[in-house]
Amino acid sequence: MEQIPTITPEELQKKLEAGEKLELVDVREDEEVVFGMVPGATHIRMGDIPTKLDYFDKNKEYIFICRSSGRSGNVCNYLHDQGYKVRNMVGGMLAWTGETEYTE
Repeated sequence: MEQIPTITPEELQKKLEAGEKLELVDVREDEEVVFGMVPGATHIRMGDIPTKLDYFDKNKEYIFICRSSGRSGNVCNYLHDQGYKVRNMVGGMLAWTGETEYTE
C-alpha cells in the first residue's frame, strides 16, 4: 500500500500564514466542528465523502482534517484509490494550535 502524504499542523499553519491557497476539508461530525475548524476549511462529514465526489477536482490537492487524523487518514486512502491528490494533517484538531473559525 502506498504511503499517503502528510502535513503537520505547524507546516499547515506556515502555509496559511504565507497566504497559500489550500483546499482544506474537515471530515468531522457536525457536533465536533462547532468547537472550531481550521480557517478556510470546508466541512464534509466522512460518511458523506462518497456522495460528494463531484466536489473534488483531480487536478488539485486536498488536505484532510479530523479530530486526531484517523478518520481523515481513512478518507485520504479512499480518495487516493479513486485517483485524487490527498494529504492528511497528522494529529488532527487535537494537535492544531492555530486560529480556528466557528460555524453556526
